[in-house]
Amino acid sequence: MKVLYRKLSISMLSLVCLCGLSASVSGQVSGPPGKVDVGDRAPAFTAKDDQGKGWKSTDYVGKKILVVYFYPADMTGGCTKQACGFRDDMKKLQGKNVEVIGVSGDSPRSHQLFKKEYDLNFTLLADEDGGVAKKFGVPLRKGGSIKRTIDGKEETLTRGVTAARWTFVIDKNGKVVMKNTKVKAADDSKAILKLVNSLK
Repeated sequence: MKVLYRKLSISMLSLVCLCGLSASVSGQVSGPPGKVDVGDRAPAFTAKDDQGKGWKSTDYVGKKILVVYFYPADMTGGCTKQACGFRDDMKKLQGKNVEVIGVSGDSPRSHQLFKKEYDLNFTLLADEDGGVAKKFGVPLRKGGSIKRTIDGKEETLTRGVTAARWTFVIDKNGKVVMKNTKVKAADDSKAILKLVNSLK
């Protein structure tokens, strides 16, 4: 009887250990996405652009240096300075074969208004559910809305989520060569230019 009890105890212990291992492996697969660091392969992603059309990162990775910058909200102070910085440096960036993509939780309509108001000359992606931000490990808060007067008309700009201001640079090999989690909005484009000029 003691032998039988001992065998049952060992079997149950083995089962508990096995279940624990399975839960751990399952957690790694279904848990939140891991953070993306310098040297990692950038995650592939898709989203709607400011025209409501589909945009795929795979159409650019391998062909251009891709700047993916996440920002909180259209038509707000810091975000406007950051966007206008990229706008003003766009010719220099394009001369280095750089594609700039701004990503926020704003709707395509809000992006259209933002681009029109400040004559932005690069693509903005609508990450309303935060799916793209999660792939990069960018922190998210709840969304919201703001009212702005554009062309003499009051407009409501809505966003599904509010992303932290993080910037990533992806080289032609699809590797992350820069990750900035402490972005100075007005200086972001200058920092990118400095980095791009140092790349071989």
